[in-house]
Amino acid sequence: MPELEGRPNTRSIYFYFGALTLLVYIVAPEYLLDIPTSYMLKNRLHAGAPEVSLFRLLTGIPIYVAFLFGLLRDRWNPLGLRDRGYFLIFAPVTAAVFAWMAMSQLSYALLTAGMILAMASFRFILAAFQGLLALVGQEALMSGRLSTLQSMFYQLALILAAFASGVISEGLTPAQTFCLMAAVTLLIGAFGLFKPMPVFSHVYDRPEASGADFRGDVRRLIHHRAIYPAVLINFLWWFNPGLYTPVQFFLTNKLHAPDSSYANFLGVFAISFIPTYLLYGWLCTRIAARRLLWWGTIVAVPQMVPLAFVHSGDLVLILAVPMGLMGGVATASYYDLAMRSCPPGLQGTLMMLVSAGIMLASRGSDLLGAKIYASSPAHGFLYCVIATCAVYTLILPVIPWIPKQLIATADGERNPAIEAEVAAEISGA
Repeated sequence: MPELEGRPNTRSIYFYFGALTLLVYIVAPEYLLDIPTSYMLKNRLHAGAPEVSLFRLLTGIPIYVAFLFGLLRDRWNPLGLRDRGYFLIFAPVTAAVFAWMAMSQLSYALLTAGMILAMASFRFILAAFQGLLALVGQEALMSGRLSTLQSMFYQLALILAAFASGVISEGLTPAQTFCLMAAVTLLIGAFGLFKPMPVFSHVYDRPEASGADFRGDVRRLIHHRAIYPAVLINFLWWFNPGLYTPVQFFLTNKLHAPDSSYANFLGVFAISFIPTYLLYGWLCTRIAARRLLWWGTIVAVPQMVPLAFVHSGDLVLILAVPMGLMGGVATASYYDLAMRSCPPGLQGTLMMLVSAGIMLASRGSDLLGAKIYASSPAHGFLYCVIATCAVYTLILPVIPWIPKQLIATADGERNPAIEAEVAAEISGA
């Protein structure tokens, strides 16, 4: 990713957000603890599939209302340190919840209550991280490159978290698991003590960070036209009924592949996004965001089509590579769009609203995909692939709904029209 002209120490920004992205998403309870807690329920508490599903539904409540944590991040300045204050406060709070769980007797009620508390506390950390990332991206005119950085390290974090969760499930007791979570969560608090000047120099003093009172901020959010296509496009992109449960059952039941084939497919699929993430990081400084949105979407619409031709577990690993490559530019461009679309002073709110939509889309589409797959023993998986392509196609008519001036420039280029809009919005507030 090239240096931003006129802004020295851009590498410090890359290093700070790369390390923070990797740590935050590896430690996030919804990723690292998903498999270990499911096995605690199944093997130690003898819970059935409906109880495990209910547990996942209940513990996801803080994610579904994540925008509320983002709104509080935009309004509250803990310890006078803004985002660093959230790291300093809520990393220890989350660690304390895990310590309490480690010292308590394992039960369904304890596991549910503890995970809800941990997930809620961790939303404040995510709101601070994503809000700060979007704010720096807007102010430094590098939302495209930071989107590339975030997407790449997010993908790596999920791979590492999946690997670590399997090791934790097999090698640690519940108490040891929660003690480990408490220890690694505390590492995030260290970022509250770290203040690199390229990231934090006057970051909260510029127009993009300005806001109004609570009612004024809510009013500005509702009337900010750019947020609606950004939220909808990200929701549609993550609404993929043909990807998770249908692929798992198709591989193991229909093709009689070993259970490991599904995990291997997801791993290869995730890694294959990274080359085109990097491609986006290079292209976004040379080509206007509008063109990359169109190109990325057109290439990504048929992303799941190769699965319709799978006839063996080995072939699915090969096809996972082009599938991942087809989705990298689209994923990075959609996250770039979200960062560009944030209203002044409401970066945390919009980014967490996008995150909530992504989680709802992912879990809801998986449930729909499972029902579509079960509807036809012969053609259910094909129907899932068709449904996913149809949903991705719906992104195309949403792109013209994006305000043209928002995506008219390449990364690093000044946009006088957007600067004037920010000034007018803040003046009105």
